[in-house]
Amino acid sequence: MLKKALLVLVVVFLGFWMFTDPHGLANATKSTAHEIWTLSSDTFTALIKFFRSFS
Repeated sequence: MLKKALLVLVVVFLGFWMFTDPHGLANATKSTAHEIWTLSSDTFTALIKFFRSFS
């Protein structure tokens, strides 16, 4: 029940944000996606270096 309520709250918040400030939401989404990509790239680079250190 709590998960559904939280999901509905997040969807309503994002919908409100989309209608009141679409450019702000787009910029936040773009920035978040870029940070996630950078974090994943750095993580995989570190893992590759780690496993290469064994050989």
